[in-house]
Amino acid sequence: MAGIGLVAIRRRMKSVTNTQKITRAMGIVATSKLRKIRVKLEDNEHYQDYFEDIKDYILNSLEGENLYTKENKESKTLFLVITSNLGLCGGHNINVINEVMSRLPHNKEDFILMVIGKKGKSYLNKFKVPIEKEFLNISDDPGLEDANDISKLILNMYRDNSINSVYVVYTKFISTVKQVVETRKILPLEISNDINSEYDFEFETTADNILEEIIEPYINEKLLYYLLNSKVSEQASRMTAMNGATRNAKDILDKLTARYNRIRQSGITEEISEIIGGAEAQK
Repeated sequence: MAGIGLVAIRRRMKSVTNTQKITRAMGIVATSKLRKIRVKLEDNEHYQDYFEDIKDYILNSLEGENLYTKENKESKTLFLVITSNLGLCGGHNINVINEVMSRLPHNKEDFILMVIGKKGKSYLNKFKVPIEKEFLNISDDPGLEDANDISKLILNMYRDNSINSVYVVYTKFISTVKQVVETRKILPLEISNDINSEYDFEFETTADNILEEIIEPYINEKLLYYLLNSKVSEQASRMTAMNGATRNAKDILDKLTARYNRIRQSGITEEISEIIGGAEAQK
């Protein structure tokens, strides 16, 4: 009987060991990707700050209302949801979906929803939320080319008055152990009176003309910033999840090893007792 138990435990130990190898490898890959994309995010953040200063200066120089600063009350709100293509990253995706579901208007006629990532599409389909457009081929190392088509589509819809405002729901990277889901409005542009005094621009044309020229690269950069944050957060969540799974596998292996040794020791003790008993009986 002990032999049967030992075989089952050895089989279980082999299975857990194989799983541990997979989770350890996935954790290492996630760590490597995290370090690479995090550098790109940090570089992008500096550029974002500079671009925001230029945008604020231009908006404060407008002489009247502008297409990109007013909201059309007669059309729909667009939500752009950023999730991942892969799972095994803790609550990264479901946290984004919960945020979206809490913000969507009750009337489906009042919003348009676009989703980035296969996981977001899968969750939203389960909730029977209509999806206008899907973007399922975003790179693990996002660049401006990944944001370009999305920003053009959004701007065309905004210029046509098909939508009145645009919100992006994404995961902001704080640290390797903390990521926060945020909802940010990117259109219409919000005017900030807090202008960086380091800059003093002189326009050769009107502020409206300059805004028209920079609006597409500006939205491009904003989307890239959100994509990079989401990708870094995804890898951080996956690294944490896989490291946790690897530790759990070790705990299970320790318990199985202890149980294996107890059963084996018990079997040896039982055999010794039988041998001693047999020897005593022959005296």
